[in-house]
Amino acid sequence: MTSPAPAPSPSPPPRSVARSASIVGLAVLSSRFMGLARELLFAAYFGAGVVFDAFVTAFRIPNLFRDLFAEGALSAAFVKTFAQKLDKDGEVPAWRLASLVFCALTLIVGVVTCAGVLAAPWIVDAIAPGFSPEKAALATSLTRVMFPFLLMVALAAVAMGILNARGVFGIPAMASTFFNIGSIVVGLVAAFALAPELMIATTKAVLAGETPPMDADAARRAILGMALGVLVGGLLQFGCQIPALRRAGFRFSAILDWKDPGLRAVFALMVPAILGTAATQVNVFVNNNFASRLGDGPVSWLNYAFRLMQFPIGVFGVAIATATLPSIARAAGRDRTDEFSRTLTSSLSLALFLTVPSAVGLAVLGEPIIALVYERGRFDHADTIATAQALSCYALGLVGYSLIKILAPAFYAVDDAKTPARVSLLSIAVNFALCALFVGPFGHRGLALSTSIVATANALLLFALLMRRVDTLRAGALWLTTLKVLVASAAMAGACVLASDALEGWFGLERLPQRLAVVVGSIACGGAVYAGACALLRVGELELLRTRLLRRRRT
Repeated sequence: MTSPAPAPSPSPPPRSVARSASIVGLAVLSSRFMGLARELLFAAYFGAGVVFDAFVTAFRIPNLFRDLFAEGALSAAFVKTFAQKLDKDGEVPAWRLASLVFCALTLIVGVVTCAGVLAAPWIVDAIAPGFSPEKAALATSLTRVMFPFLLMVALAAVAMGILNARGVFGIPAMASTFFNIGSIVVGLVAAFALAPELMIATTKAVLAGETPPMDADAARRAILGMALGVLVGGLLQFGCQIPALRRAGFRFSAILDWKDPGLRAVFALMVPAILGTAATQVNVFVNNNFASRLGDGPVSWLNYAFRLMQFPIGVFGVAIATATLPSIARAAGRDRTDEFSRTLTSSLSLALFLTVPSAVGLAVLGEPIIALVYERGRFDHADTIATAQALSCYALGLVGYSLIKILAPAFYAVDDAKTPARVSLLSIAVNFALCALFVGPFGHRGLALSTSIVATANALLLFALLMRRVDTLRAGALWLTTLKVLVASAAMAGACVLASDALEGWFGLERLPQRLAVVVGSIACGGAVYAGACALLRVGELELLRTRLLRRRRT
């Protein structure tokens, strides 16, 4: 982690990680709520079965690239290179690098998109070999419709990296909200246009609290409309950031120079970074492969459960990682190892403080939460039980998932992309073996459990290796924070169980207001107990958040 003495930075001074993470967290919270609304609509109109299994499988490829680009490899590689070029060389070379990356990605991803459209039948067969011919044909059609989403999300990721390096976090974090809005509004309009009889009948049944009839042919037309919404949502995700880019001073130039050192640095870091951050999504692909052999429903159940778990990962893990990366990249570029270690340790502690209770809450309150969010229309109580089982297993890995979002980019900041890539490849192999071992006795629950075990082991191994790479990084404070948070979360779990049982006995779970009262009351009780336990145990992160809230009220 050595470099020449830096020139004065032309970029704005970085915000504190906690402040930047709070901005990103609020923006991501908005996005996750809209994403949850989108999943709610899918559950009501399509339930868990043939049609939605096909849609989930078709969306796996573009969603994989979305996670890698927007929250992973491209973002980490570009932010690190762009921030250091902006810091050392000034704005003009940095803007040129941004234009080079835009042009190169447009060409590369354009070719990949064309290949993906042509190879869609083989892609579906690899992801879901257990699908029937009819189900595979639907998944293939949907894959071809949604594959161009890759280009939009790649360009959106570059825009996000530029803005983050300039200290702008809120607008790029809100980009996913625009994606969800576009996919919901355009998707529903297209679905009503393509299958009006099904959509109208389902809407009436949902409003009346009844189970709607199912027309397989109409459902296939309707889900095609939702796939068209994904494309428009991707366009909005990129387009909403263009005004902010112009305000930041960026002016696009149509240039392409494959020999440019900056462009080569981005791709040299990005290729192993893809391997380093791909484990979670590749493991989801593996789960999909095994789940496709379990009949109709398991692919959908796992997807609904994983979407719920992505809520705290996005709000906490991704938000903290997004805010941390520019700061540690600058510290690494200036050879300030103490600053690097302090920032990273603070970020990891904050992630533990927020994600451990989130994991416990999802595991304990999974069934009432899923009943509240999903159980209506074509999503019945049996689907709720099956999805809750998957969620409780996924929740065990929530902390690991979130810490990986922070730890993997930390290696890129110190010019080490190979280590997380190796760990990722190892975890993919282990997950495949665990899936094969667990799917027999535990079904779809075993697939979720194997992914969680691997994510936790991945995070622990990354941290151990980073300690060897950065000798100023110390684990003592983190282990103490972890112990305190676990004790507080255990108290919270007991409070949630008692409150949920009592509220369910008083109100029941038959109607939406009753479910809402049970979930909100249980979360409020558990949150109060967690905050009180953390205060008694003197968890420093609680005071940090309290100070931030007080400052915000004063301003």
